[in-house]
Amino acid sequence: MQLDLMGKRALITGSSRGIGLAIASMLHAEGVHVALNGRSATDLATAASKLPDSITVTGDVSQPNNAQRIVNETVKIFGGIDILICNVGCGSSVPPGEETLTEWERIFSLNLWSTTNMVEAAREALIASKGVVVCVSSICGQEVVQGAPVTYSVAKAALNAYVHGIARPLGKFGIRINAVAAGNILFDDSTWTKKLNENAESVNVMLAREVALEKFGAPNDVASLVAYLASPRSSFATGAVWTLDGGQVHS
Repeated sequence: MQLDLMGKRALITGSSRGIGLAIASMLHAEGVHVALNGRSATDLATAASKLPDSITVTGDVSQPNNAQRIVNETVKIFGGIDILICNVGCGSSVPPGEETLTEWERIFSLNLWSTTNMVEAAREALIASKGVVVCVSSICGQEVVQGAPVTYSVAKAALNAYVHGIARPLGKFGIRINAVAAGNILFDDSTWTKKLNENAESVNVMLAREVALEKFGAPNDVASLVAYLASPRSSFATGAVWTLDGGQVHS
């Protein structure tokens, strides 16, 4: 499918590796001017070397001042932002029942504030372009996933609620926002890569028991859906959380 994205300008947070880099690569292949973001300048430089003419903007988007600076630098170079991909997040936390205030704050900062900061910072640029926001969420925000950290699940549930709730205020300015609730995605250094190395048999049992397709997803699976939601082909879609999990969610 031709996504009609040629010449658009996209800022992708958390895009030095994994799902974020896959999204940036797919948008780049569609002719999008991409700005990569992450906390490590070295990792960003390595990622950008694979995407000719891409730019890098280093910074921690969980901090409001950094988020605004990252947007300002991108707008200064590109002249605007048409697509904002909010991909920063982390599912590593304490086991269920061992939550602390400090951990709640850390996980919410990574999985919710990282998005709300960026949407707030990019608001004027998105109004000017009647742009699109796509957030990478998780099925942990949709139902209880056995063993998943409660902090992470609650933060992603809050992110999903934010997408539902902010769609109408943003829609008044012609801005669309959606989220992709990803299931088990396998890539280098992912949680599932570590679990496979520790006990592949138990992981395969889980896949057979919990996932209809009995397999992991790949970063490109997420990237394909994100690219569609970022494109004019999905012009009537906003305020929705799109499940992408191989058939795991039951509700």
